[in-house]
Amino acid sequence: MDAQRAALEDCAMNKNKREREFYSLDVGDSTFTVLKRYQNLRPIGSGAQGIVKVQHGSILLMKCVNHKNIIGLLSVFTPQKSFEEFQDVYLVMELMDANLCQVIQMELDHERLSYLLYQMLCGIKHLHAAGIIHRDLKPSNIVVKSDCTLKILDFGLARTAATGLLMTPYVVTRYYRAPEVILGMPYRANVDVWSVGCIVAEMIRGSVLFPGTDHIDQWNKVIEQLGTPSQDFLMKLNQSVRTYVENRPRYAGYSFEKLFPDVLFPADSDHSKLKASQARDLLSKMLVIDASKRISVDEALQHPYINVWFDPAEVEAPPPKILDKLLDEREHTVEEWKVLIYKEVSEWEEWTKNGVIRGQPSPLGAAVIDSPPQASSSASSSANDVSSMSTETTDPSSDPTVTSETDSSLDSHTSLGALACCR
Repeated sequence: MDAQRAALEDCAMNKNKREREFYSLDVGDSTFTVLKRYQNLRPIGSGAQGIVKVQHGSILLMKCVNHKNIIGLLSVFTPQKSFEEFQDVYLVMELMDANLCQVIQMELDHERLSYLLYQMLCGIKHLHAAGIIHRDLKPSNIVVKSDCTLKILDFGLARTAATGLLMTPYVVTRYYRAPEVILGMPYRANVDVWSVGCIVAEMIRGSVLFPGTDHIDQWNKVIEQLGTPSQDFLMKLNQSVRTYVENRPRYAGYSFEKLFPDVLFPADSDHSKLKASQARDLLSKMLVIDASKRISVDEALQHPYINVWFDPAEVEAPPPKILDKLLDEREHTVEEWKVLIYKEVSEWEEWTKNGVIRGQPSPLGAAVIDSPPQASSSASSSANDVSSMSTETTDPSSDPTVTSETDSSLDSHTSLGALACCR
């Protein structure tokens, strides 16, 4: 009985201590309860659907990956005192300056354009090396700092290559969906390459390349510009889809010289390989309707327009070790997801002690950041959290919970100056 009473008293003390660690503040129609070490918070944006549900797989992926071109997860916490009360999760991440929605409006030279593309490919290769396909790459899911550093975020739709969820057609934001996704075909890792091609095309043109209004119109936009695919490709479709596609008007499409004329590109660089012709050649290999003929991430990294930046430490970083079963959430009920997420939060709290990274002093005058042993080496003392707040006084970044294909909710808040020279 004495031991049981002592345990209850310890539990009560821990709950009281926990209550003293948090405070609440109102932002719009929402009330946030956050750790007291995060002070002077201000909103920097919100997802198109408001506060977005957090998936266990998303937390797990960010916890396991460790690459300079993938957003670092610095801390996870909940203000609730027990599993029974558990309903809120806050993710603390590195603070970036803007997402690519803002960069698209800037005039970039070939050095910056190719370096940003190189970093996208490095981050994607790191995921693919572990069998992870992002599946939702878009400008609002790629963030940058003013020093031209780029990071990929938002793993809510990421899956390992082994999961059957790869068959669902409604996974990637419409404008950046690969043809095999639109047409309900099985797909592989280079589905992300198509998305990157669409993003780069948008950076060059200043507007969306395939602005479909629905999945049917999306397919029409693709073939109007790239041409109706060959009969060999059509034979890979299931009968009903093939019948529909074959009954559409046939389009010859346009050459990439017409889709991306020299006038859209910056002036050729002094570097012999950073020219409009090379950028256009790479786009022509990424934006290929037939995935079996589309360039892979590894091949893209070896392309002359990209490999000027090649660094084995960045390109061939050890992949994260993630078990397929940990990401397969098909059999989980909402209650089971809650258990898994609460377990992850509890593990993070075990990694931290008294609000300080174990083994490291907190920086003077800065918010303290919790981090597990795997935290990205590029993590700084500034952070975003899932409630779209920041402790920083510098230019705010994009919200990692953005879900809309056209959302650029930070445009009115963020002002990104010229990107610094590449490394």
